[in-house]
Amino acid sequence: MFIQTETTPNPATLKFLPGQTVLETGTADFPSAEAAAKSPLAKRVFAVPGVSGVFFGSDFVTVTKDDATSWDHAKPAILGAIMEHFQSGAPVIEGEAAPSGHAEHDGEDGAIVSQIKELLDTRVRPAVAQDGGDITFHGFERGVVYLHMQGACAGCPSSTLTLKMGIENLLRHYIPEVSEVRPVNA
Repeated sequence: MFIQTETTPNPATLKFLPGQTVLETGTADFPSAEAAAKSPLAKRVFAVPGVSGVFFGSDFVTVTKDDATSWDHAKPAILGAIMEHFQSGAPVIEGEAAPSGHAEHDGEDGAIVSQIKELLDTRVRPAVAQDGGDITFHGFERGVVYLHMQGACAGCPSSTLTLKMGIENLLRHYIPEVSEVRPVNA
């Protein structure tokens, strides 16, 4: 098994591509070791000292390290953990996966929210996945769109610029009711 790695815009995060499907649908975010209880793969990765976050996409695993840890030390151990997992035949996630994706929205802004989610799904999320992360709809209130940033996007130095200059401008261009975009913590 050969696992490729890619850098992301977030220097604390690397993207690992095992060359096979990680998740059939959606994404899974594990911002802490406690959150990884249902994922044998995430638990193995969190066992590597210095790992502070794990995120799964369709064909990648994004790993975030703490500031005190060097990639020179962590990367070989993470590669080993991912390889051991896929060779073990264990599931990536045990039982029902928690739903990932956009939050539900009830209310009078349903048409606007549908447009927001459509633009996120077609224009934003594919590009963000290339960088090892995901951005999902969290809410819409009085012209403000609230988005949840996951994987490499969470804590990335360039995420504020991406959010404000990229996503906010895109949404405001296509949807006049949008005045601002803000990140939320899950």
